[in-house]
This record gives sequence, C-alpha cells and structure tokens, in this order.
Amino acid sequence: MKIEDKIKKLIKKSSNIFVTGHKNLDLDAIGACVGIKAIATNFGKECYIIIDDEEHELGVKKIIDEIKDTSNIIKSSDIPDLYKNNSVLIIVDTNKTNMIQNDKIIHYFNNVLVIDHHQETSQTINGINIIDTNKSSACEMVSSLLRKYKVELLEEEASIVLSGIVLDTQSFSKKTSPDTLYEAYFLTIVGANLKKVQYYLKENLNDYIIRNKVIMNVEVINNKYAVTLADSKSTYKKEELAKIANTLVNFNDIEASFVLGNRIDGGIGISARSAGSIDVGCILEHIGGGGDKYNAACQIKDMNLEEVKGELIKVLNEEE
Repeated sequence: MKIEDKIKKLIKKSSNIFVTGHKNLDLDAIGACVGIKAIATNFGKECYIIIDDEEHELGVKKIIDEIKDTSNIIKSSDIPDLYKNNSVLIIVDTNKTNMIQNDKIIHYFNNVLVIDHHQETSQTINGINIIDTNKSSACEMVSSLLRKYKVELLEEEASIVLSGIVLDTQSFSKKTSPDTLYEAYFLTIVGANLKKVQYYLKENLNDYIIRNKVIMNVEVINNKYAVTLADSKSTYKKEELAKIANTLVNFNDIEASFVLGNRIDGGIGISARSAGSIDVGCILEHIGGGGDKYNAACQIKDMNLEEVKGELIKVLNEEE
C-alpha cells in the first residue's frame, strides 16, 4: 500500500485528529501541523493542534497569532476532554519521544503516526512511522500529501507550509532536491504568497546582533570545522544556536559548523550543520547527541562550555 493511501485510511477511520510537533516549534514544525490540519479537514475530520510552548520564536509567534482563532489550537491538558476511542495522534518534524511538545500524551492514543525527516534513534517513537531522511523538511513531506489528496488550501495555509521548506533548506541552498523544488512550485501555484513567507522569516535585529557576536569567537579546526562558543554568562534557545550554525557553514572552506552555548532549558547545547560532505549526526553521536548528515544537536549536563568544547575537538581530531 502506498504511503499516502495508508495515511488516508488511518485518517478516514479516525474519530478525530490531534497533531503536534517538537518542543520549541520552528516554522517547519508549525507549518507541518497546519498542513496536516488542512488534510484532516479535507477528509471531514476535526483536527486539534497541540502547542504547550509558552514562548515562541518570532516567525512561529506571527503564525500562531494569525491562526489561533481558526485552527483549534489546544494544550495537551485539553486532550482528555476531546479524546475519543479512535482518535489519532500525528507527530511531525520529530520522531523522538522526549522531543515532542509533551511526551506524556502518547499513552492516550492507540493510533500514532509519525511524519518526519530526521534520522531514527533509540528514542524513536513506536508508531506508524513515515520517516524519510532524504526529504528537506516535514513540510516537504506534508506538501506532497496535500498535493496527492488535492486539498484546497487557503493562501495563508500554503504560505505557512512553504515557509517551513524555505527555513529548513536555508532558502533552497541546502538539502534541496528536485522533489523539494517541485513541492515549493506546487505550493506557489495553489496560492502561497512569497511576501508572506519572507514576513514569517524576518528576524529580530537584536537577535541578529547577538548571533554575530558569537560568530566572532569562531575557531577553525583542521581547516574545515568551524567551532564557536556563545557567551558563557548568557543562555540560548536551541534554535538560536542552530541559526548561528546555519550561518557559519555558508563560509568558504567550512564543511561543518558547531556552535556551543548554555541552553535556556539546562546544560550545554551543541548545534551542528554540514555542507554535505561530513555527517554531523555521526560526529555528535560520540558525545551523546545525534541527528542526520546535515543537521545535528546535543545537550550535555554536568560539564562546562570549555570541557564540552574539548570533548568535541577530540572527536573532530579523531575523524581525521
């Protein structure tokens, strides 16, 4: 049975649909949630988007402010009042139990579907898993379903889904295949507004200045790894470290970037990005992290920044 047929059968048999993404939502996660809701609605099913995050990055906040009155956004604490015997939980843009908005919600559901583009690990959720690491983003995967089901999208919905693809491909400069471009074309044809996409992607100037200060600390290891430490007196969200890593990997001769900083939710975070020739997921697995060839992350406790940097550089030197 084709993937799209399997998903369609699951949705049509459901009482209702709940969809959620990873903690600290980004444009890909919220975009995939919006796309799944459009699919559920197309099949006549009530759909609820579960968001427990109290704070949001700027682009996500813009989207939530726009859709909050029309998109059945709930908290996980609302599930018991809405759950039915044949409810389905769809998890997008992560396949790890400990990374979803609330890992305690899984026990409610007998039917769990995962749609993700990240590598599987020992933490991968045990459900109906549609995982394709060759795809750029969860939004690319959801866009393919929207197209195959011939879902009629509002301009706002198409724009939100497209913004997730643009984010995760860094404006089509990374992990972009002909399929990625085709889905972007499809979303544009059905109404995505490119000005709106750019609006979602606009950044806060102060955040940009802070990131540039971190970049100033960069050290190049073995002529190809960019490693930098964030301010030890400050704390950072995972997404902030990721944006710095995205910037560094774009420089000439840099094959992979690693950004280290105190995570706002505890421990030392590492965000890594690859230009394609180096598997950063494999590298970070050596120090307790993971990911895929292009994107990886790690969260380490009971060590300080310099100690974590030392462990990372040791691993990088062993790669030679």
